Amino acid sequence: MKQAIIVLYSYSGNTKQLAEILIKQLENYYEVDVISVEALDEPDSFFKQAARALFRKKAHIKEENINFDLSGYDLIAFCTPVWAFGPAPAMRTYLTRCTGIKDKTVLFFATYGSGAGKNKCIEQMRSLLKKQAPGKTESLLVQQFELKNEDRIIKKVNEVVKILK
Repeated sequence: MKQAIIVLYSYSGNTKQLAEILIKQLENYYEVDVISVEALDEPDSFFKQAARALFRKKAHIKEENINFDLSGYDLIAFCTPVWAFGPAPAMRTYLTRCTGIKDKTVLFFATYGSGAGKNKCIEQMRSLLKKQAPGKTESLLVQQFELKNEDRIIKKVNEVVKILK
């Protein structure tokens, strides 16, 4: 069976909820592993978090049991909230350190509140991996309120997964 991995950062739980739906759908086609990225230096203040994201700062992340070599996977999904037009600093750190992406299928999943900067977040994530030359890439953006309608999210996730088959 093919191998998939989901690399996940979730602060409030919204992105984790999206990742759990993604896991269920991918398990129909792949053996799925999950990496939860955890920031060690994350401020408690929303404004400080947003400022770090806006200025494209990286976070110090917990490296224990974290695999940065993704070469053993057929499909790689990165899930993050959108913070100030970009990925959360913990995800930014992971994206700059991971390897083994060349010619791989990569999914970018992001949750957002207002919608400002959601497309820029995906662009930044793609840019951070550009030198590694991923193969096919797809993205899915989900607004927080949409998470209440799991059937709708499942449909959106399945549409993205079908594109990749």
